[in-house]
Amino acid sequence: MRLADTPVPARAGGDAVQAGTVPAGSVPAGTEPAAGAEPAFAAAVAALEAGRDEVAEVRDDLVFEDHPAPKRLAPHAAALMVTAYRDGEEAGTARLMLLHDPGGQDGWTGTFRVVAQVHADVEEEMAADPLLGEVGWSWLTDALDLHAPGYGAPSGTVTRVITEGYGGKADDPPSTGFELRASWCPDDDEAEDEICGAVLALSDVLAAAAGLPAQPPGTRALGRQGRGGRGAGAAGRRRR
Repeated sequence: MRLADTPVPARAGGDAVQAGTVPAGSVPAGTEPAAGAEPAFAAAVAALEAGRDEVAEVRDDLVFEDHPAPKRLAPHAAALMVTAYRDGEEAGTARLMLLHDPGGQDGWTGTFRVVAQVHADVEEEMAADPLLGEVGWSWLTDALDLHAPGYGAPSGTVTRVITEGYGGKADDPPSTGFELRASWCPDDDEAEDEICGAVLALSDVLAAAAGLPAQPPGTRALGRQGRGGRGAGAAGRRRR
């Protein structure tokens, strides 16, 4: 299964990407990278798929699906979606979008940008915790430090979501949710390791938000060492 990629002539400003927003326009997922896509992006898509496969190999509580790639944010884009299940019930979802502009964009530290969104239902007490935003953001930065330590220019938001029913839905119990939207730039010098690591990091964040174990019992640890990556030595170049 290949991820979506559609080169488009339009170029969006960097602010929308940094905020983690996604345009309404999209293209069908599951296609081969378009003819003429530059080798750097083709390698990046392969790294994204490698990260997906690495997580899927050890976690049966996270299920990946095709997802439409954003159409207007960059000349090349790919995307994937993952759903978390707890006790057989859906407990959260996440999306990861990989953007590539060979000329770079304002606010980027290289030619790639990763945009991530995570949503999960949480208990009311957790949603009311004033530290939820700080804790939720630390889930992301800790996961990136572990799996993709060369990341730069991180930006994002953490939102508490409260849903209440009215009228015909007045009897529905209120629900509370957690939502994280973030974006960052992988280190171009180690783009394949960084992009593969971004998928692992997203999976860690979704697992934490959905109340799943960080590592399922009896499974091997996910990490850069298993991929022959450069390890924590890149940490000094992150958050540029």
